[in-house]
Amino acid sequence: MKKTTGMNRAVTQKWRPATQAVRGGTWRSEHGETSEALFLSSGYTYDDAQTVADRFAGDAEGMTYSRLQNPTVAMLEERIALLEGAEGCRAQATGMAAMTAALLCQLSAGDHCVAARAAFGSCRWLVDNLLPRFGIETSVIDSADNVAWEAAIRPNTKVFFFETPANPTLDIVDLQFVCDLARAHGITTVVDNAFASPALQRPLEFGADVVAYSATKLMDGQGRVLAGAICASEEWLTEVLMPFQRNTGPIISPFNAWVVLKGLETLSLRAHHQSRSAVALGEFLEPRVLRAGGTMRHPGLPSHPAHALAISQMDATGPIFAFDVGTRARAFAVLDALELIDISNNIGDSKSLMCHPASTTHANMGEDARAEMGVSEGLLRINVGLEDIADLIQDMDAALSAAGL
Repeated sequence: MKKTTGMNRAVTQKWRPATQAVRGGTWRSEHGETSEALFLSSGYTYDDAQTVADRFAGDAEGMTYSRLQNPTVAMLEERIALLEGAEGCRAQATGMAAMTAALLCQLSAGDHCVAARAAFGSCRWLVDNLLPRFGIETSVIDSADNVAWEAAIRPNTKVFFFETPANPTLDIVDLQFVCDLARAHGITTVVDNAFASPALQRPLEFGADVVAYSATKLMDGQGRVLAGAICASEEWLTEVLMPFQRNTGPIISPFNAWVVLKGLETLSLRAHHQSRSAVALGEFLEPRVLRAGGTMRHPGLPSHPAHALAISQMDATGPIFAFDVGTRARAFAVLDALELIDISNNIGDSKSLMCHPASTTHANMGEDARAEMGVSEGLLRINVGLEDIADLIQDMDAALSAAGL
């Protein structure tokens, strides 16, 4: 394949993000295709024995096996790295494959991990259940409390793991403070940036070491495939992540990588449009929810306790927010009355989706753990899509009225 200017880092790093999203990491075959090629191959052939020996020894560039490299996957990795401002990226089969690999590749028995208590349910399962099985100590803290991060550090602390904004409570972490604190103590920061994507927030700019994604969300953005990604320095990816990835195999499929490549072309357009619509819908909902005794959790609104911090860290505050209507029965009544917005536990989609976290994404955590992180029985999480905002407001207005709000 011919490596076009899209694969020349000296050229692509000069481009602005909108250009990188469309052209970064593009290879072309001798056919000169305009759309990135899809390579459905598990293995590769070689011209001679020395060539394959050199590739396996790391002395020559080239593909060896699709558990390690694939041209379509390599294009996706290059493009995500450019958008993130990272030296490199390794794509994963799912978002949770990315989170699991980012932690297990660097933690061993006797190490300590500090994690945010407000997190996606499966991420909390990793911290609360999986890591301790391997003798890795864990602590969960209020990630919005800077003092709590410093107080949680032990001599054996190796990793800080958190997401901002957090799922589903929309807690905001002070990226600069936490990353500076970690670096001062030799601790690696792993940031789950799925709620924002590199179109809205780039944690590496604040000193984060590793940024992990569910690319299923905003990067694909249309509910088509599962995908994940890990961005970091080439040294960390090569020396820390790759031995784990090579031997455990959480690699993304070429087809899914190709779909996400197509999603990245419109990522910024979608993310910013959906962010604006989310603010507009939040402004409509807030007085109604507050009058009914509920609460709003929207970092794009001035009422959010970390609104100023969110605005300073993010280009826009994203398509996702949450609000509490008091009880599970009332939350279910709102969901059941929706006609346009779908009931679904996905996020980042171009369609508006809403769910009840306590009975879906965080159902397996148990009542006490949900209460600890603020996932109440009346909490609803919404992903605002690309529909006309007037239609979304009309649908929410009718649903709230039907639920007695």
